[in-house]
Amino acid sequence: MSTPYPFTALVGQTDLRLALLLNAVSPAVGGVLVRGEKGTAKSTAVRALSTLLPQVDVVPGCRFSCAPTAPDPVCPDGPHEPGPAAARPARMVELPVGASEDRLVGALDIERALSEGVKAFEPGLLADAHRGILYVDEVNLLHDHLIDLLLDAAAMGASYVEREGVSVRHAARFLLVGTMNPEEGELRPQLLDRFGLTVEVAASREPLQRVEVVRRRLAYEDDPAGFAGRWSGDEEEVRARVVAARALLPQVRLGDTSLLQIAATCAGFEVDGMRADIVMARTATALAAWAGRTEVRKEDVRQAALLALPHRRRRNPFDAPGLDEEKLDRILDGFPDEEPDPEPEPEGPGEGPEDGGPDGGPDGGGGVPPQGSGPDAPEAEPEPPAEPEQQPEAQPSAQEAPENGTAAGPAEQAPVRASEPFRTKMLSVPGLGEGASGRRSRARTAHGRTTGAQRPRGQLTKLHLAATVHAAAPHQKARGRTGRGLVVRKDDLRQATREGREGNLVLFLVDASGSMAARQRMSAVKGAVLSLLLDAYQRRDKVGLITFRGSTAELALPPTSSVDAAAARLEKLPTGGRTPLAAGLLKAHEVLRIERLRDPSRRPLLVVVTDGRATSAGAVGGDPRALSARSARLLAAGGVASVVVDCESGPVRLGLAGVLAADLGGPAVTLDGLRADALAGLVKNVRTPSPTLRRAA
Repeated sequence: MSTPYPFTALVGQTDLRLALLLNAVSPAVGGVLVRGEKGTAKSTAVRALSTLLPQVDVVPGCRFSCAPTAPDPVCPDGPHEPGPAAARPARMVELPVGASEDRLVGALDIERALSEGVKAFEPGLLADAHRGILYVDEVNLLHDHLIDLLLDAAAMGASYVEREGVSVRHAARFLLVGTMNPEEGELRPQLLDRFGLTVEVAASREPLQRVEVVRRRLAYEDDPAGFAGRWSGDEEEVRARVVAARALLPQVRLGDTSLLQIAATCAGFEVDGMRADIVMARTATALAAWAGRTEVRKEDVRQAALLALPHRRRRNPFDAPGLDEEKLDRILDGFPDEEPDPEPEPEGPGEGPEDGGPDGGPDGGGGVPPQGSGPDAPEAEPEPPAEPEQQPEAQPSAQEAPENGTAAGPAEQAPVRASEPFRTKMLSVPGLGEGASGRRSRARTAHGRTTGAQRPRGQLTKLHLAATVHAAAPHQKARGRTGRGLVVRKDDLRQATREGREGNLVLFLVDASGSMAARQRMSAVKGAVLSLLLDAYQRRDKVGLITFRGSTAELALPPTSSVDAAAARLEKLPTGGRTPLAAGLLKAHEVLRIERLRDPSRRPLLVVVTDGRATSAGAVGGDPRALSARSARLLAAGGVASVVVDCESGPVRLGLAGVLAADLGGPAVTLDGLRADALAGLVKNVRTPSPTLRRAA
């Protein structure tokens, strides 16, 4: 819709609105990363913020939004002469997930650069976002190299474009806002650190707040202009407050006590590097300016820590983000509060309707109740319930576990905890893929080492200069070349081919039957799978989890980028019953077939965690072993790369996992051999089945 949803009409989400407004007051804070489930007003809040930013003065005709009072001396459209300024609203530029590098940073016409020697530069989204907002929805789904470019530009305030000796630099200072759903995968820790603040959002479980969200959203959709008009007074108050806080910001004093509090807090939570200290200092200063004060107080430092440290504290990959507020208070209480008791001041944004802030509504005008926040989100007063990944992971008892009842076998056991994870050997898919960038298997990628050249398919992005010259050289006489120049035509251009690494779909097929149910052994099995999940997290893979027990196989986790979700499902995995190995293999075949249709470029790696026993044919009937062998050969015939993690233990071993691995056409590795530091069982590549092996099977 052309009329954006009013920022002050949002329901709840106090921390989200506060973080956005602090960045509007002081862009040096470094942006904000908004993490939360779908439908929690993340995008709505960001789009609404753009209407609160003051207008910017620009040089007329400058594609890079140079300020008339201080134009960029190296602006590609410059130099700019003094003259009248043109005012325009601050832009909000959206970076789509599928954007290319050239769309982000801009592109050079390489053909004109080679043949005519001119720098024909087309600005990208970074130039459009200069002095405005750059909004990246689903930032965790962007390719890593795009995130690197984006965050480097945000940190340096400039974008650099280098193409075969042609260089362009332009200013790129913007408010960076990223949103993400943690269920779809996490950002790398070093990239999380580049966002100034982070906010966790969740939909309210309070019925009255949800009713208010729906009421306001429906009213907005029925009459966007009329709805916005009813909130225009509050919008103007917040806009004026942003301007006043910006003017006051240079006068805010950050005392030695506040600096010591900041340093002690960062040290107490063991954050790496010094960026957290700097961001906390800037955030606390912006908080004081927003409150209309010229001195930073302890409450400013505390609020700054809650916004700047959760994504920076040292934690395991599967730990939920957050900050121990009791520990934070103990650290801050160790320092005397030198400031006198404060006079009553206007409340911060979203803390109440009295100050006309984001929670405030029109007093009686338009019939819109004053409480609430966000077309998809909630008011902050009631205590929101913990998100699913934050719920206490109580271990159900054996009596509470679902009964098997479908086949005879060992009684079902309560879930056991996984043993300590370890660093695993690298398992990879053979051949050369073309999937999403990652860190597992070899693939043709946009970035990596140059391995050759080819004619460009579509727009030329990575010129292979030597191959281009080699292609043009034989035709120079026919083209009437004179002097020392080289006549290069479009047909001579060659695209560089590069090789890097891709992420794969790692599908875990875990035996949860009675044959695997010894508690100590199952703890080791879960520890091994958790270790492989950690490896998949680091290598940017998608993961899925299938379990089989009793008479059926279950897709416990559909393929997803959220390794955290797979770890949570694994922790609650019950065991017991017979072993329907064939049902598990057939379920894996079905899941992989569907995923191949959804994402043909992402190659799968099937990791079967079992002792190889097959004691149930499931609903199909027949000999369990023969059915398992046929199911395994079906996967091998489809070219699925597989590896079997042999969980058999004890002095007498049947070696059934090795037989299964032969049917799958992949290697078998023991639990001990899976460790990266093990001398035995070395597995570097998972090989596809050879024709000889298939015939023998």
